[in-house]
Amino acid sequence: MKKIGFIGAGNMATAIIKGLISQYGGKSDFINVFDLSAQKCDIMKDMGANVFKSCAEVIENSSIIVLAVKPQNYAEVLGSVKDVINIDKTIVSIAAGISISYVQNMLGCNCPVVRVMPNTPLLLKKGASALCPSENISDEDRDIVYNMFAGSGVCEYITEEHMNEIIAVNGSSPAYIYLFAKAMADYAENCGIDYKQAMNLICAVFEGSAAMLRDSGDSADVLIEKVSSKGGTTIAALERLKEHGFYEAILDAMDACTKRAEELGK
Repeated sequence: MKKIGFIGAGNMATAIIKGLISQYGGKSDFINVFDLSAQKCDIMKDMGANVFKSCAEVIENSSIIVLAVKPQNYAEVLGSVKDVINIDKTIVSIAAGISISYVQNMLGCNCPVVRVMPNTPLLLKKGASALCPSENISDEDRDIVYNMFAGSGVCEYITEEHMNEIIAVNGSSPAYIYLFAKAMADYAENCGIDYKQAMNLICAVFEGSAAMLRDSGDSADVLIEKVSSKGGTTIAALERLKEHGFYEAILDAMDACTKRAEELGK
């Protein structure tokens, strides 16, 4: 079994590692980790991972390396390990805005790179991940990386020209959903409805609506129409949302997300 290394052991790395351990029947001795936080390293040890004292040691002892650090730290991390990277190592980048060429150029090596945009529901095996592998990756490593994320949710291959834009679609978007849910629950509470009861119903609404979008065979427009009786309550709500530019605000927010990703990659 190939050794998989993680530089960084934050929430996203932890979610991926838990998914890997689950996929491999509880086995964890193939996972190598380094993090500056002693507390996070202790958590990794408790999970059965091998904890190393430096990024370089993780890379030397791993075939596939997941860079689970913030985009702002990429230059420092990549610069510190370029002497131990070679063409046989596959790098997995999960940072917003960081291109395949940026990773290869900073490493001074044309090693295979897989650019991935996951999201935090990976923690509950409900993730949505977009992947873009470089052309020089082996079929074996491509499959290993795909399964690394597919084991904790849905995966789609996306061309790199759209990897900044996809962040707004699946990477950052859970926050939009949480904000929408919060507004709905706050409204219910302000009306005297118990917050927890309202949130329970709201979560079921999101789950059911997602199932309708995926499985009903109807488009989003058709589903909206089916809920909206002429002169009814839903139409009243939709008209008010339209007055406030709800649809346009979402498009604008997603565009801002993409532009920030482009800034981070420079």
